[in-house]
Amino acid sequence: MGKRERRSFTDQFKQQMIQLYENGKPRADILREYDLSASAFDRWVK
Repeated sequence: MGKRERRSFTDQFKQQMIQLYENGKPRADILREYDLSASAFDRWVK
């Protein structure tokens, strides 16, 4: 597995992802659809 390029996300994007999650979208679906790392996503939700 190659090292991924570090990407930066706007606060607005992070907010949208959290909103999707809070509205009941499965975490796994969000990670897969937006190609996010679980650790980054979990940090945002926290």
